[in-house]
Amino acid sequence: MRFKKLGNSDIDISIIGLGTMTFGEQNSPSEAFEIMDYAVEQGINFFDTAEMYPVYPKKETCGKTEEIIGDWIKIKKNRDKIIIGTKVASNHPTGIGASKLAWIRGGGEKLRFDKENIDKAVDGSLKRLKTDYLDVYQLHWPERKVGMFGQLDFEYDPKDYWTPMEKVLENLESLIKSGKVRYVGLSNETPWGILNFLKIAEKKNLPRMMSVQNCYNLLNRVFDIANSEVSIREQCGLLAYSPLAGGRLSGKYIDGNRPQNCRYTMWPGRFSRHLTSRGETAVKKYVKLAKKYNINPCTLANAFVISRPFVTSSIIGATSIENLEDNIKSLDINLNKEISKEIEDIHLSDPNPCV
Repeated sequence: MRFKKLGNSDIDISIIGLGTMTFGEQNSPSEAFEIMDYAVEQGINFFDTAEMYPVYPKKETCGKTEEIIGDWIKIKKNRDKIIIGTKVASNHPTGIGASKLAWIRGGGEKLRFDKENIDKAVDGSLKRLKTDYLDVYQLHWPERKVGMFGQLDFEYDPKDYWTPMEKVLENLESLIKSGKVRYVGLSNETPWGILNFLKIAEKKNLPRMMSVQNCYNLLNRVFDIANSEVSIREQCGLLAYSPLAGGRLSGKYIDGNRPQNCRYTMWPGRFSRHLTSRGETAVKKYVKLAKKYNINPCTLANAFVISRPFVTSSIIGATSIENLEDNIKSLDINLNKEISKEIEDIHLSDPNPCV
């Protein structure tokens, strides 16, 4: 396993992280335990979760993922060896589906990054995770109206309201001072958002955002356009989620195939950001390229992600040990000039077919 620093902190996190949003829905507790055991055996120390997990989010299962991780940590007694990153949900003006998470602290407009909400959220996560501190606490998505989850365009709304960034950082600072949180980070954020959080933190001597967790994969390289420079120059590395585009880059969904217990089979119409006709064309090209070099398509896709200089960790949402094994093999893949050029040729033929 290889490790990178989380921002300019003293934390070393594995360049391959374990995504857990299937725990409690697609994976039973016993299956999740086996996956976590295997991950640690392979050197993975970063586990990513969120208060709203598992997905697809619903009232009946909300928080179950954190509970499963907490039960595992309690049994293994290895809290000091695991870097836990979880996230606090907020309102989003354009909505994110799932009834705008009405079951989380009232949902909708009530979900803000104010002190009351953040305090309740962090205490809930700590209880479910059976720990007294979190290593990385992330804002799951901005309160501001920004393009995300399949939307790119920014639509300016003069009436848009969000908790002032300085106030958010002050609220997070109180968690750090209390010992409940070590470091903080962002998710689904824009270059403007990252830079302003960092600027305010430096000016007001408030906590620094150490990372940003955005979608990044062969089908969606929007992060390259502007966020990548910010990440590198400001030491706010990418924790890449959906490195396989929700499993699309494995090739298992090609030509309408719908394997059992997979997200696009279980929730038709959801996660549509990765289900485009342009994406289907690109997936076929990347799968063909992987076969040409006798590489598993999943392994190739993740090898590309972890090769990027701005990536701190690639978060693999494995539903089986086999899934995780295929992606860990990416550590041994050398993307030479020939393969890299072919990847770039596919990319440039139709950039970012899924966003």
